[in-house]
Amino acid sequence: MAKRIILFLKNSRIWRSLKVRLFIIMFLMGMAPAVFMRAGILENYESRAVDVRTQDVQTQLRIIANHLITYNYLQDTSSEGIGAELEQLSNLYNGRVLVINAGLKVVKDTYGISEGKTIISEEVIRCMKGGGTVSYDPVNRFIEITVPIVETLTLPEPSEDGTDTKEVVRGVMLTSVSTDSIVNTMDVLNRKALIMESIMLICIFALALLLVRVMVRPFDRVTTAINEMKEGYRDDPISVPDYLETEHIVDAFNSLLARMKALDDSRQEFVANVSHELKTPITSVKVLADSLLAQPDAPAELYKEFMADIAEEIEREDKIINDLLALVKQDKSVAEMNVSVVNLNTLTEIILKRLRPIARKNNVEVTLISRRQVTAEVDEVKMSLILTNLVENAIKYNREQGKVEVSLDADHQFFTVQVKDTGIGIPQENIGQIFERFYRVDKSHSREIGGTGLGLAITRSAVLLHRGSIRAESVEGEGTTFTVKIPLTRTLV
Repeated sequence: MAKRIILFLKNSRIWRSLKVRLFIIMFLMGMAPAVFMRAGILENYESRAVDVRTQDVQTQLRIIANHLITYNYLQDTSSEGIGAELEQLSNLYNGRVLVINAGLKVVKDTYGISEGKTIISEEVIRCMKGGGTVSYDPVNRFIEITVPIVETLTLPEPSEDGTDTKEVVRGVMLTSVSTDSIVNTMDVLNRKALIMESIMLICIFALALLLVRVMVRPFDRVTTAINEMKEGYRDDPISVPDYLETEHIVDAFNSLLARMKALDDSRQEFVANVSHELKTPITSVKVLADSLLAQPDAPAELYKEFMADIAEEIEREDKIINDLLALVKQDKSVAEMNVSVVNLNTLTEIILKRLRPIARKNNVEVTLISRRQVTAEVDEVKMSLILTNLVENAIKYNREQGKVEVSLDADHQFFTVQVKDTGIGIPQENIGQIFERFYRVDKSHSREIGGTGLGLAITRSAVLLHRGSIRAESVEGEGTTFTVKIPLTRTLV
């Protein structure tokens, strides 16, 4: 049963609550001083009371010891005055007094049961040598005290140290003093302390609950604001500046919210662009078809021209759809990458060989600079897509008699592909947007060469799947350089 309870408490979500943990900490911090204070006060009282009781008894015993010597009580116990003093001391402290002579024989016992007996104990023998002893037994509740009975003798001649008196121990007074009154007082104090502790416990409990509610309230406001945002009641940034912790949480959430809004805006813009790009060829096809239908007697040459335009628009639609499908595939998980060891020099040469006819058609010279042999763990298809898009763009957006220079290099961790052209360049204010979907710097020129505005977005997505980076540098009217940097092995990812 106990194991089940412990297991239940461990699995219970209540212990994961910040409120519960703060409450427990505050409650313990409030109660611990009270408990330790009560224990310390009682212990200090007991020690102090025992010391005071011991000093009082020792003082009384020394006075009586002097009377014992004065009335020669160790040899003659008939003195009623001394007996009365001993009985009074015994009754006053609820104890027992034994008077022991130098021969360790009990000459007086206030209990009357050990007179005439010989007593041998460590305390008595030590006291016979001139040193009194005190011991306290808290279990049996008594203090045992020994005081030497000392007689001061006058010397006929001064001693070597200049004194003319000598103290001689004639006997010992052994006293047992009850501490029942001290214990009773401690019990009363303990009960009162427990009552005070109970009152403090209730006050600390209420104060801890209040403080916990006040301290956790900012976190509750954060939760409420996030829930309201989740339900769609608000979409503005939240602010809870009560604590640094809440500021950090809110700042992180607001950053996430801003990114979500940016993604949502980008998605809406993407949908609008896709709709526009797909609608434009269809509109053109419809206009051409309606024009033909409106001219039933149109010559065959006109039909042929219009059908060629329709085929061109359909091809453009097909290209947009294929690029969109490629982009969707790029957005899937990295697990779908078909990674293998690829010779980048050979792959680049194959791609450039495939693209050189397009370059010759545009009077563009394409060259490859291999600074070293590069072998890397990449997805060959996606890597081909990266190289093809970059080199094809460099050819298409180049000038007459232009050049495209492809450089391949590597260090011990990364390989670098650099595609440099002498084309029209990109304005500096547009550099940060060229990797966005459907973005075109020069829309009219892009339409002329058949661009969809998705090539660089696809390229960037493929680079990111390889956990690489791509950057562009350009001077308008002089040319553009794209630099791709990708890890040589997947272990670096």
